Amino acid sequence: MIRLASILAVVALVFASPAFGREERHRVSVPASRLDLAIQTLGRQTGTSIGFRDRRIAHLRVRTVRGTMTASEALASMLKDSGAIPRRVASGSFLIEPAPRPSPTKPRRREGHAASTLPPPPPVEIIVTATKRDIPIASYPGMVHVVEGDRISVANGRQGTDALGTTTTSVVSTHLGPGRNKLFIRGIADSSFLGPTQATVGQYWGNSRITYASPDPSLKLYDVGRIEVLEGPQGTLYGAGSLGGIVRVVPQGPRLDRVEGTAWTGIEAVSHGQAGYDGGVVANLPLIKDRLGLRAVAFGSVESGYIDDIGRGLNDVNDVNSFGGRVALRFDATDSLSFSTSVVGQRIDGADSQYSESSLGGLERSSTMALPFRNDFLLADIVAHKSWNELELTVSAAYAGQKVSEQFEGLALTDPGDTLIGPSLDASQTSYRQSTRGNMITGEIRLARNLPGGTGWLLAASLLHNDAKVQRETSLGGTSLDLTGVKNSIDEITVYGEGSVTVTGGLKATVGGRLTSSRLSGQALTPVNPEIVLALDPGASQSRTETELLPSAALSYETGQVTLFARYQEGFRPGGIAVRREFVQRFSNDTVSSAEAGARYRGSNLKLEASVSRADWRNIQADVIDGFGFPATTNIGDGRVFSLGLSGRWRPLPSFELEGAVYVNDSKVTQPVELVFANQNGEVDRHSTDRLPNIADFMAHAGFSWWGSISKGYELELSGHARYVGKSVLGVGPLLGREQGNYIDTGIEAQLVRGNLRYSLSLTNLLDVTGNRFALGSPFQLREADQIVPLKPRTIRMGIQISY
Repeated sequence: MIRLASILAVVALVFASPAFGREERHRVSVPASRLDLAIQTLGRQTGTSIGFRDRRIAHLRVRTVRGTMTASEALASMLKDSGAIPRRVASGSFLIEPAPRPSPTKPRRREGHAASTLPPPPPVEIIVTATKRDIPIASYPGMVHVVEGDRISVANGRQGTDALGTTTTSVVSTHLGPGRNKLFIRGIADSSFLGPTQATVGQYWGNSRITYASPDPSLKLYDVGRIEVLEGPQGTLYGAGSLGGIVRVVPQGPRLDRVEGTAWTGIEAVSHGQAGYDGGVVANLPLIKDRLGLRAVAFGSVESGYIDDIGRGLNDVNDVNSFGGRVALRFDATDSLSFSTSVVGQRIDGADSQYSESSLGGLERSSTMALPFRNDFLLADIVAHKSWNELELTVSAAYAGQKVSEQFEGLALTDPGDTLIGPSLDASQTSYRQSTRGNMITGEIRLARNLPGGTGWLLAASLLHNDAKVQRETSLGGTSLDLTGVKNSIDEITVYGEGSVTVTGGLKATVGGRLTSSRLSGQALTPVNPEIVLALDPGASQSRTETELLPSAALSYETGQVTLFARYQEGFRPGGIAVRREFVQRFSNDTVSSAEAGARYRGSNLKLEASVSRADWRNIQADVIDGFGFPATTNIGDGRVFSLGLSGRWRPLPSFELEGAVYVNDSKVTQPVELVFANQNGEVDRHSTDRLPNIADFMAHAGFSWWGSISKGYELELSGHARYVGKSVLGVGPLLGREQGNYIDTGIEAQLVRGNLRYSLSLTNLLDVTGNRFALGSPFQLREADQIVPLKPRTIRMGIQISY
């Protein structure tokens, strides 16, 4: 992998060429219409953000625009003699303003003084696309977080979805290691382990779903257009597996008018560790000008370990190597008909587990073996898009496959008479290995009508097939034994729709519903020796059909720069079968219903958001630890989650911005189910739980950014953040009731830009805090060891990025 990083660095230098920054030309076809409708159409055709603040200009008539041109040229032509003018506020972003009235006299410039510099106009209205129809963020009746791609540096992009933690307080993650983690939003957290349950957060790459009963693949966020986080549940639009919400990453698509790209390389030094490397290349190539284009990304990284294993006498054991890439192809058959297809692949190899033991100092542990893990991910999709002025038709199909392999130490079966071990095997060194493989095929067709102010409607139908297989194996004294595994299959047929109308004035109403019919089936994967299977639930492998109707309703009221909203949504996850040690059992579906109210203020230099919600979670699916140390999936009872979120962004100076957020959560299992497990001593453990895992009661975030010219030809960008993560518990039940969290994570980055070169220097974990992100290394050692997952120690990275 070191060679790979070196090769990428050479490629970055070899292919560097003069700067780009020219505005892209597009095939544009916008009929004469009202301003608000025309700029939505132009924005979609050119991939730019176009908005306005003064609603008095929304109904101005604009001219027809057709041909191949830049967004600037199209706007100038469209708005000629309309009474409005365009103003560029950022790369790919425009604000439409009323044309100034002619002044009777021209103001005189004072001698000896430079002309006054006006602050830039307010940023354009952000359009939320994860709603599957274009809705201005001011009109969206719910909490949404949008992170634009130009705010994600290379240093942040290599962290994958961990980068969201520095900007969005409601998104949290477990920390077993990249490619093994689970994401949670708004306090809807079920468990710390990778089991057969569907994720509570739906993850999407572009138009395609990428997870089902699988972990976050931690795809690198290189060459990304934006990230949208919709707090949940999002049952109407996204169906099963969106109890907490959805995370949608929109990659940069091919550009059809020019050759361009970037290349980068970087080196990092880790306190208490060794050097790491990363590098990558982005290339954009028009194959047929203005018709067919290709965009490709390739990357690799080596992240040095920093945990010492004194039991084996090894230092820095937890290296993580990642490499992958993607290729996208776009074909514009006509001005209103386009096709796109892409392939995304990534592999993550972890040399050893990320945990340590707090009693040994926080960055050391004592174990008897390496505990490697690996994640292989593949996505292939195709999307067709057709538009007729206000109408849009989207047809898509995708395949997503993921395989996760992981190993744990210390299988808690040490009785010589145990069924699995037997008297002839030496259990002095034991391990447990689990392989989880998921294959998902999805297809969807939807028709949307986009009207001003977020009104309009959406009708859609979708199909989904997913197979999830869990295979298990134990190694005892050098002898391997297969354990019973499990396979769950599901087929879903869904129809859904949503519509928004203006009731009166600034009051809008939205109603929607989703009808899903799911056929579920499961089976035990019996090992070679059938005598190992202790018991099978006779009903676990039976197929069954479940039908769910998920309604939703929302109100929003806009007055000036303030939006008030209220929303009701539902979500669900289907059931399945799981294995508890060697006992195969069925778990039932769970549902969430949520009521939310909030307010949003979007001024020129100040933006504020606040929301409060209550979610009732029935028949909660969760993973627990049985009496032998095995993770087991079951339903633990009913619960509720209260959450309060506040966030703001303030620009006191034209080139200086501050942001902050706080998030308060109160979650509880209100009607717990008693869980009964036999343990290795022949006793029966009985327990219930009253707290949901992994979500801290309090979290806070603060950040800043500054940019400006420091000398002729040089620009400097500075950014920094601090995030406090409060206390939470590892999981459900007394064995998993270990506290974690209560730490501060910090980072700062400086980027120096000159022409097509960008030099960067970033420093993370400024205070070199050890902390405890996650209180788990191996579930089989929870009774004895004080396991923690520390923060990555203070790290400095230097990088160079070249645009060509």
